[in-house]
Amino acid sequence: MARRDLRIAFFGTPDFALPTFERLLATRHRVVAAVSQPDRPRGRGRKLEPSPISQRALAANVPLLRPERVADALPELARSGPDVGVVVAYGQFLPKSVRTLPTCGYCINAHGSLLPRWRGAAPIARAILAGDTSTGISVMRVEREMDAGAVAWMHEVSIPAQQSCGELSARLAALAAEGIETVLEQIAADTVKWLEQDSARATFAPKLEREEARLDWNEPATALERRVRAFAPSPGAFTAWQGEPLRILSARAVPEPVHVPAGRVRRVGSAGLRVATGEGWLELQVLQRAGRQPLEADAFLRGCAIPDGAQLGAEPGAGP
Repeated sequence: MARRDLRIAFFGTPDFALPTFERLLATRHRVVAAVSQPDRPRGRGRKLEPSPISQRALAANVPLLRPERVADALPELARSGPDVGVVVAYGQFLPKSVRTLPTCGYCINAHGSLLPRWRGAAPIARAILAGDTSTGISVMRVEREMDAGAVAWMHEVSIPAQQSCGELSARLAALAAEGIETVLEQIAADTVKWLEQDSARATFAPKLEREEARLDWNEPATALERRVRAFAPSPGAFTAWQGEPLRILSARAVPEPVHVPAGRVRRVGSAGLRVATGEGWLELQVLQRAGRQPLEADAFLRGCAIPDGAQLGAEPGAGP
């Protein structure tokens, strides 16, 4: 069966979208427009910088649109004449006028979950927080209701016990590129098949809030370990030490009895640091003080001697 070459409008913004964008640039299809979020202040200097997708589009000489509202780019998108739209972590709702602009009549999206589980903005972190042992990528049609469109491709992967959100995101980003290319080939050959989601089984993954990253030492160590993983590497789970935030970027639950108050520190040799929780101990492996670099526990303790018996999570002004 003959396969036509497709003209693609790509909608994406962060690093998660880069593998798919790179894959599309390498195919026989043509990316006729890249749409990304406007330049935002980034880094310590808070200088305006283009998004990762914007940077790559500029380097590849792909026509780039960076509207505050995606509907504002409709005339330019129409002139580019896309056959299909591809969305990966764009960050804006697509109105019907944009969704139905391509000649095929729709856009497709790669979403980081096994739909209908974890519809929404933070599916990867929510899966880790919930203790899911697997997740995946779903390629679906973009509809008015968030992540509710019919699915054409789905692939499941396991979530290793110690894998952080950042590490899992990198795996899923590569998988998203595979899924998008597969579905585009099906669209090109007019063989794509869509399966409607069972909305009665849907769960939701709202955007992460900063306060969710705070470690409550009364929770079990296993739950705290998942929270650390879900917020690593950014923004990072945190607690308080001597009235200042202390980020915990890697930790391991240790199922040993606890006979001290939650949040109490126990030094293990010269390089180990454990914290009492509501059930078990949390061994802190990578820590970061405000304005400093992340450090392994042994290096951190050489520069910041948190003593045995110290209390983490105390309110500013409270003693250890």
